[in-house]
Amino acid sequence: MHTVDPAGSGPTVHQGRRASPAPDPTPHSLARDLIAISRPRQWAKTLLVVPLPLVWARNWSVSEVVRVCLAVAVFTLVSCVTYVVNDIADRERDKEHPVKRLRPIAAGRFPVYGAWLYAAVLAGLLCVALIGWRQIGWWPVLAYLVMNAVYSRGLKHVPLVDVFLIAVGFLLRLIQGYLAIGQPVSGWLLLCVLCLCLMLSLGKRRHELVTVGSGHRPSLQGYSVALVDQLILLNAALTLMAYVLYLVSGARFDTQAQAIAFLSIPVGLFAVSRYLQLVIVRQGGGEPVETLLRDRVLIADFALWTLLLGTATIDTHYPGLTHTLFATRP
Repeated sequence: MHTVDPAGSGPTVHQGRRASPAPDPTPHSLARDLIAISRPRQWAKTLLVVPLPLVWARNWSVSEVVRVCLAVAVFTLVSCVTYVVNDIADRERDKEHPVKRLRPIAAGRFPVYGAWLYAAVLAGLLCVALIGWRQIGWWPVLAYLVMNAVYSRGLKHVPLVDVFLIAVGFLLRLIQGYLAIGQPVSGWLLLCVLCLCLMLSLGKRRHELVTVGSGHRPSLQGYSVALVDQLILLNAALTLMAYVLYLVSGARFDTQAQAIAFLSIPVGLFAVSRYLQLVIVRQGGGEPVETLLRDRVLIADFALWTLLLGTATIDTHYPGLTHTLFATRP
């Protein structure tokens, strides 16, 4: 199972039969299993989403950066809690999955009582952080916990509702970033992140339908490959539209910086197109985070996108620097 978060290819499938996975050759230890059930590969979700408002903030300060770093740490911690609890709840179902059966709890390597103890320790650290930093406004964290609870109790089995709850989890991360820097929330950026996360979550559903069928996850019985393909394309288009509208009306760029930022639009279009190619043509997307971070083309494209937006951000905050670097000399 996964939590209210979105994240590669799965086992080879022929004529509707699932291939038996090879035994897991990785050596295991208590420390390794603790790290595994915390899913560090998924931490990139929080690291990339929470600080987004800081990129377009009009002013930077040390206190803002510190608050954003704290927000990242706390949302990472709350995600770890939900990962552990969900692995405990889904251990029997995960045993039937060719990949998830290798998770420490499902494989029987890590005892259930130990997992509950670990979750309690993480929850205690989370409570200390929430109490100690109440002035930032942690209601998105609390909303995330409640949403995960109702998700795990049954809504994860409801088609469409499951992927929307996953995407809302990312909106809560983004809102927490805005609260950390004390800036108003951008509706266009919220829509962009929502549709992007829906696209990634639906890509994961498509991969599961193609590789393991609809038996592993009850909600998959409400999907078909044709439906998921249409929804993926719809959300891809909405993601790009919202991003463009955000750059036009929501981003706080100066004139020159906005021109530089506009150059990121075709870069974003290429990234979405590449992702669709990986999901639809190459049957990937089973783990969205790994898909995005392992594909060399997407990595290069993301680096270019970061360079363009980074330059636009620096130009907004330190215009003299970019003017000096790019000034035309006689």
